[in-house]
Amino acid sequence: MAEREIEIPMQEGTSESVLYHPDGNGNWPGILYLTDIGGIRAANRESAARLSKQGYAVLMPNIFYRTGRAPLQPSLRTLEPEAMKMRMAALSTPLTPEAMERDSSTYIDFLLSQACSRKGPVGVVGYCFSGKMATYAAAKRPDKVVAAASFHGGGLFTDAPASPHLTLPRIKARLYFAHATKDRSMPEEAIAHFEQALKGWGGEYESETYKDAFHSWTSSDSPVYNEPQAERAFRKLLELFEQTLHS
Repeated sequence: MAEREIEIPMQEGTSESVLYHPDGNGNWPGILYLTDIGGIRAANRESAARLSKQGYAVLMPNIFYRTGRAPLQPSLRTLEPEAMKMRMAALSTPLTPEAMERDSSTYIDFLLSQACSRKGPVGVVGYCFSGKMATYAAAKRPDKVVAAASFHGGGLFTDAPASPHLTLPRIKARLYFAHATKDRSMPEEAIAHFEQALKGWGGEYESETYKDAFHSWTSSDSPVYNEPQAERAFRKLLELFEQTLHS
């Protein structure tokens, strides 16, 4: 499997990114892999590489390029609670809904411009903070995004005028949402409202809450990593992409 460090020119700077693809010449279906708020690091490098080995060109950008270069320093888990809260705000605040749509479109175009990427439909996956960014990407690029997934994504249904659930009418992709148990960023009431919005949307989707799996359970470096449920999540992701990117 090939792994290449690249820099993507963005509207407000440069995103240091990683591109993975299977060994050999050829082109493969493209997947945009959006990291959690911890940014590019060993755990999600391993995850993106594992996905690529299944036969995909996988682009993992530094979505927080406005705030810092990858790898992001200091690591969130080295900070005291108040300092962590301030750092998370510094990373997330510049990523407004408009910025997420604009950036994701640029990432998709870059991915499709690579020789290793098939010039066809793409998939998007987001984790934690970027779960909603996957939704914005699908709304911004219905011409290209045929599948989008969110794992323990936060803020998918809010009272904000640009809440991710309000983008559903613009989305043509098949969607998958995996929610965490007792997640402050996406509590049970918000999940219920979000699933009602999905039902009203009328598109193809699946939304489920993973039992005994807490926010960030899919990340191998998380204190609440749940390997059996993480493996199930990976299988669901593969199923989504196999059924949408190989038709």
